[in-house]
Amino acid sequence: MTTDYSDLRRNMVDCQLRTTNVTSLDVLSAFLDVPREAFVPARLKELAYLDEDLEVSTGRYVMEPAPLARLIQLAAVTPGDVVLDAGCATGYSSAVLSRLATSVIAVESDEALASAATETLLELGYDNVAVVTGPIASGYAAEGPYDVILVGGAVDEVSQDLFAQLRDGGRLVVVEGHGNAGAAKLYVKENGVVSGRRAFNCAVRPLPGFQKEAEFQF
Repeated sequence: MTTDYSDLRRNMVDCQLRTTNVTSLDVLSAFLDVPREAFVPARLKELAYLDEDLEVSTGRYVMEPAPLARLIQLAAVTPGDVVLDAGCATGYSSAVLSRLATSVIAVESDEALASAATETLLELGYDNVAVVTGPIASGYAAEGPYDVILVGGAVDEVSQDLFAQLRDGGRLVVVEGHGNAGAAKLYVKENGVVSGRRAFNCAVRPLPGFQKEAEFQF
């Protein structure tokens, strides 16, 4: 018996997203449109629509649908926006963002994941997404500045490189802190100055490369 992924996708939107304050019709439509099962390994396809993070490589995850949707909603992506997806993993978040923005630059440090993301995105026709390989915290200045930056996992703090690549009036969304201490934050750059606010509690898996350096103590 074949799995009806379209039904699972609809259930995900109705039971996971709508019930967690995701109200943007554009965001809901994007999640309904993108086949999450195509962005996970074969062994995880049957689990693709569970409300949990899916490990797709050692220490790397496709983020749980609800927090991802809430972060994207928080970013208030508009059709004219150029978006940086920092830590795209297999490209699922990039595909969702591509349905909301003009173009998406997806940066990924894991070469195998970046290659898989490129292949899947091309195969499915997401032709306004480009995947580049490099340190996630460094972003991708060559295509900046960006209207929106999505950081695809929990971090200790946002790198200055990412803030520098934010366009004036641009928004950066991220989860800072880990486990129960995690919180989604929205940063906005106005007149060259970045300010942030806490938006909601949020626990997602950590994204490598953003660890705070240990402070030297006498």
